[in-house]
Amino acid sequence: MTSVDLKEAAAAYEAASQYFLNLARAVTPDLLDVHAENEWSARQCIHHMADSEAQSYARLRRLVAEPEGSVIQGYDEASWANEPKLAYADGDVANSIAVYAAVRAASLDLVKRLTESDLEKFGMHTEAGKYTIARWLETYTKHPYDHGDQMVRATKGQA
Repeated sequence: MTSVDLKEAAAAYEAASQYFLNLARAVTPDLLDVHAENEWSARQCIHHMADSEAQSYARLRRLVAEPEGSVIQGYDEASWANEPKLAYADGDVANSIAVYAAVRAASLDLVKRLTESDLEKFGMHTEAGKYTIARWLETYTKHPYDHGDQMVRATKGQA
């Protein structure tokens, strides 16, 4: 990636953030719990994205600030989604939307300060192995589209 590519990458990250946020804010209460077959509802996607982005926020900061090779902890997304206390099935989505918006905005601020040399900084992800900032950027630029598209399918009840 060049400096111009970093600007483009930041713009793509911001567009992905806005894509999911627009969808999440537009889901009407009557559609929050509609499921496409074998997929999460919009409510579940929104709660997942808040949790995932909170993890992402911490991961990026670790990658930037800690010594290379530091541990980047994975987590069991299905366990989080199935834990009743985390309320993926029935919790109000307002706080999750706010968390998502805040951590994505803060991460974008940091992405805009990255340099080319930062992109190869890495940690060791407990599930994925060597995990660079470049990989982080690619992963978390794609993630909102994956779950945004899943929300669209869910609200239409389509697999």
